[in-house]
Amino acid sequence: MQSTGKNPIEGPAALDLLDGVKDLYVAKGKTSLHVDLASDRPSDDELLGLMLGRSGKLRAPAMRSGDRFIVGYNGDLLEETLL
Repeated sequence: MQSTGKNPIEGPAALDLLDGVKDLYVAKGKTSLHVDLASDRPSDDELLGLMLGRSGKLRAPAMRSGDRFIVGYNGDLLEETLL
């Protein structure tokens, strides 16, 4: 587990976190989005738009579970993807 509090992940470096990831889940408030990276990977710019905040840093929380990567907080999404 890596804490990004003191060393935030910025810009294109966030894409490195997707190595080996098949499913990206992005939560924004009460909505969530699933991106199937294995069959329909968007452009790097689109992925960065989903993963980074206005500051250009990786949005929090961000976590990986197996071949799933989850960005942002949504309680329902976390229940569905981690249990």
